[in-house]
Amino acid sequence: MKYTQLNIPDIILIQPRVFGDHRGFFMETFRDDEFNLKVTRNLKVTRKTNVARVTFVQDNHSKSSQGILRGLHYQIKQPQGKLVRVISGEVFDVAVDIRKSSPFFGKWTGAILSAENKTMLWVPPGFAHGFYVLSNEAEFTYKCTDYYAPEHEKSILWNDPSIAIDWPIIPGTSPILSQKDKTGSTLENAEVFA
Repeated sequence: MKYTQLNIPDIILIQPRVFGDHRGFFMETFRDDEFNLKVTRNLKVTRKTNVARVTFVQDNHSKSSQGILRGLHYQIKQPQGKLVRVISGEVFDVAVDIRKSSPFFGKWTGAILSAENKTMLWVPPGFAHGFYVLSNEAEFTYKCTDYYAPEHEKSILWNDPSIAIDWPIIPGTSPILSQKDKTGSTLENAEVFA
């Protein structure tokens, strides 16, 4: 797999090697030894932490229709790192750094993830995460480093002007949001990580 740091170096785009022919294709979507070698080395360099390894404890799978925007979500306690990928359709996936001590605090990065490009994104703990569905529908899967804890879940407004995410909203439409996402906090008022 190819691991590429994005403009926020802790966010890593992962491109698997795909072996295909007239019968279909084969690819590895996760390999613990390689992932931990690449990701923990990156974390040590960019955050000067002493991370030993990343362990995943929960896998999730969601399906959404075109125009749905989910996010920006995070858990202030039991923070989750997420390894995300799309297995059907296409989304614009976004991570926002909400670590107050980070030089990238309040900055965002994003990537198109699709069943066609088979690209994955590593979003470590300390980030708010969201995505917008570009295709007619999309199925989204992700591995998490901690368990879902709804009592600790928070949401930052998807259109907070202080973050200014350049969402590729389909012309002539507005994103379809849950009630929770309509009433998220601004970054200025959000509970964030130290």
